[in-house]
Amino acid sequence: MAFIDEAVEQFAYDHTRPESDVLVQLRDETFSKRSDAEMQVGRIEGQFLKMLVRLTGATTVLEIGMFTGYSALMMAEGLPSNGRLITCDVNPEVEQIARRFFAESPHGSKIEIRMGPALETIKSLSGPIDMVFIDADKENYVNYWDSCMPLVRPGGLIVADNVLWSGRVIDPRDDLTMKIVEFDRHVQADTRVENVCLTVRDGMMLAWKRV
Repeated sequence: MAFIDEAVEQFAYDHTRPESDVLVQLRDETFSKRSDAEMQVGRIEGQFLKMLVRLTGATTVLEIGMFTGYSALMMAEGLPSNGRLITCDVNPEVEQIARRFFAESPHGSKIEIRMGPALETIKSLSGPIDMVFIDADKENYVNYWDSCMPLVRPGGLIVADNVLWSGRVIDPRDDLTMKIVEFDRHVQADTRVENVCLTVRDGMMLAWKRV
């Protein structure tokens, strides 16, 4: 994920607002107990997601891929008191960690966890949704996009993580990387949105649904 100079990345980190105490504790526990902790978004991306929630005036957010709950809780902090965030996952081990930290946060009551395949959860939802964050199994990114798009309100936002895949998208040589490239091209070709691909962390795709 090292797309920019390490010292520059550290400067950006040092000049990004620190997380709340409960998020620091969640981050530390994830890294102490999970061998796949790198899946967790960091301070910069998390604060960016919270900023997007606030800038869009979102009251309803859908997250596909909860992991231990850092990004969900960060976005929930950006929601108003009547806001709602639905987050999806299939792993009961990370669910236990997420639920415990959601319960410790004053913003955790805004979060609703839906366990099970996200595509099935999406079928059960009705719009409008203000913002979607896609950060789950990369093979289904195009399917998640196509399923969510009808639910997103005009002027709403879809954000996808890992769209640069540690730079491997430049020369894709495996099926997973090719799936990510397919998704990036799918978004680029979708005339319903205006999109920008950012070199934040492992790459973030932002797509604003046209009004």
